[in-house]
Amino acid sequence: MSNQQQINVGKISGVFGIKGWVKVFSFTESRENILSYSPWLLKKDSETRLVTVIDGKLQGKAVVAQLDGVNDRDQAASFMGWDIYITPEQLPKVAKDEYYWSDLIGLAVETDLGVQLGVVESLLETGANDVVIVKGERERVIPFLQGQTIMAIDLEAGRMVVDWDPDF
Repeated sequence: MSNQQQINVGKISGVFGIKGWVKVFSFTESRENILSYSPWLLKKDSETRLVTVIDGKLQGKAVVAQLDGVNDRDQAASFMGWDIYITPEQLPKVAKDEYYWSDLIGLAVETDLGVQLGVVESLLETGANDVVIVKGERERVIPFLQGQTIMAIDLEAGRMVVDWDPDF
């Protein structure tokens, strides 16, 4: 797994039962999607470990998983607090005009008139619609509305064109 491309999809948050299952705090939409991305690269501090997910399910609001080679509660507990990473190659391909947030981070953002606003620092779900946080000479919050505020996204060129007043 190449280092720069890894995507953080969750964290091991606890143990489940006595047979070595772990509780997972999943960042994926829907939560249990994290189970379909195997193997996981687990990281904590400078340690990494590649593990295979052999079983898993939604358990109430939590996701629980069984990892290959983890057979008891003590082994499972040793992974508490470890972050879960995957590579972009493990993600399903998206349809045209759909993007993974991780693909948009770092894109140069400019207005449709060519004014440079900065780069995409992050995205947020607000409930009504997602917003793009753009860091330049100052921070801007732009609604992620394709065809309205977001005019074009060119991943190969590394840029996003927005219909946005630079003074706003």
